Amino acid sequence: MHDPPVPRGLEAAADRLPDGVRVAVVVARWNDSVTRRMLEGATWQLAEAGLPAEAVEIAWVPGAFELPLAADRLAATGRFAAVLCLGAVIKGETSHDRIIAQAVAAGIEETARQRGLPVLFGVLTCESLAQALARAGGTASDGYAGNKGAEAAAAAIEMIGLLAAIEGQAGWSDGA
Repeated sequence: MHDPPVPRGLEAAADRLPDGVRVAVVVARWNDSVTRRMLEGATWQLAEAGLPAEAVEIAWVPGAFELPLAADRLAATGRFAAVLCLGAVIKGETSHDRIIAQAVAAGIEETARQRGLPVLFGVLTCESLAQALARAGGTASDGYAGNKGAEAAAAAIEMIGLLAAIEGQAGWSDGA
C-alpha cells in the first residue's frame, strides 16, 4: 500500500516578516512577574523574525479580562498584521479563574474572526504561580524555550505569512 499523495498547500516563511509589518502586543499587568517574562520572549521572537522594535506596539491592560477589548480596538485600527494577547490566569480558591479564562478565550477568538487577522491567545491558565513562571521561562540564549509569549509570537509570524499567501501578497510562497 502506498500513502495517498499529500495535496500541495499554502506555506509561508514561518520565521521572517517582510518590511512594513507592524504587530501589537496587549499585556495584562495582573501577574506581571509572569507576563513581563512572556513579553520579553514575544519581543525577542519578533525581533528574530526581523521586526524592528519600532514596529511593535505594546499596550498594557489591568488584567486578562481586559485583553479582548484592547485587542479588538488595536485590530480595528488596521495598522497591525497581528495582535498578541499575553496574560496569566492562576487558579485561586474559587471558580473565578475558569470564568475569566473562558471569557478571555471567547473574546480573543471573536476578535480574530471579526477583524480577519491573527489575534493570538498567549494567556496562561495555570494551577499555581510556579506553573505560570515555568511557562514564562527561557532566555535569549536558549531561544526562550518553553516561553508561551515567544510561542505566541512564533504563531503570529506564521499566521501573518499564511494569510498573506492566501491573499496572494508579494514576498510569500504558495508552497511551490
